[in-house]
Parts: sequence; C-alpha cells; structure tokens
Amino acid sequence: MLLYYITDRKAFPGDEQTRRRLLLDKIAEAATDGINYIQLREKDLSTRDLESLAREAMQIIVEKRKLTTDHCPLPTALLINSRTDVAIATAANGVHLQSNDISPKEVRAAWHSSCGAGALARETQPQNPLIAVSCHSPQEVAKAAENQATFAVLAPVFEKKDAPGITPQGLEALTQASRAKIPVLALGGITLQNAQSCLQAGAAGIAAIRLFQENDIATIVRQLQIAADHGASQS
Repeated sequence: MLLYYITDRKAFPGDEQTRRRLLLDKIAEAATDGINYIQLREKDLSTRDLESLAREAMQIIVEKRKLTTDHCPLPTALLINSRTDVAIATAANGVHLQSNDISPKEVRAAWHSSCGAGALARETQPQNPLIAVSCHSPQEVAKAAENQATFAVLAPVFEKKDAPGITPQGLEALTQASRAKIPVLALGGITLQNAQSCLQAGAAGIAAIRLFQENDIATIVRQLQIAADHGASQS
C-alpha cells in the first residue's frame, strides 16, 4: 500500500513563519512514519520561496533516510507540484503534474538534460525522476501510463465536503483506472473508513491532505495497514 501526503501549509494556524515550521515538522513526521511520497503543493509561493522550502524539506528527508531501518525500509520521496525546474534545482525526487501540465516525457527530457544544481543536488539527484499525474477519469490514467508516468492519482474518488459540487469518480471508475499499467492512488474524500474499499477496488494506495496533515501520521499509517491486511485476508 502506497501512501501519498499532499501538503497544504495554509491549513496550519499562525503566521507564515509558523505555518512553514509546522509544515516542515509534518514532513519530518511523514518521512519518519512510513509515508512513501510527499507532494509539496504550495502553489502560491514564489519560485524563490518554493525552492527554499523544497531544499529544507529535502534536507529533512535526506537525514531521515540515514536513519532508515528494517522496520521502515522504503525511504520517503519528495515530489514538487508542477515545477520541474524547482525539482531539479533542489534535488527533489520528482514532480507531480496536473492534467494540463507538460507531459511526463517532457519532464524526463528536461531531467536528463540537467544534472541538478549545488552540492546537495549532485549528491542526491535521482537519474530517473518519479512522475505522478493527477487524473480525473480512467481514460486520463491510461494516457498517463502511455506517456510514461510513474503512477497516477485519481480524484476525487469520494465526495469532498469542501467541494460538494464536484461529481466523485466512485469506486467503479477506480477499478477501471487501476487496470492501467502503472499504480493508481485514490484521492478525494479518503478516510480510515473508506480506504479499505479503495484498495479492494484495485488502488495501489491512497493520497490525502487532511487525513495525514491533521492527524498523528504513525497512528494513521498503522490503522491503514490494519485495514489493508484485513482486506487482503478477505480477498
């Protein structure tokens, strides 16, 4: 089960400095407690501020990787929302593309033409970027797979309280999407109560903002794993 935490520093209380500190603390928590991917999704930041935040996040993740044990063998990867240039400059592990962004093939071409910048980038820049793509239908997932995305995020699977006017895709669409040749993560209205149904529908994992950001991540990961194991034993 893959777990994808999508950041939203503006949801934290306090001024900008406080929100930034709280977000970096949450990133450290995620990198410690079993989150596979973190999408840095701070769209309102200037390029300079986004780069600064991404560098700090990567430094935290790199330090956590040094502490990786058999209990948590897979290190956390950082993906930058839409900004391939920032991902390359900060030695992030990849990018998360919106449906109207450039294609994964174009990201790979840009990535391979650059070796990153700075000492941290030279030491840690992955040769092959992780590329996630936001999708809103099984057809878009199939296109993402054709364009060499690493994985897709289908949204919204369930109705979201803050977006009641958006029609959810539902579990049937998730099942169809999950037949693609790349992993598909479920996003949108995901809770501890419905996560198991997403996995049973074929999702490789779940993506969320609030589920991870507003709760103790270690507890959420443990409960999700229990749900996944229970679902597997019934299948």
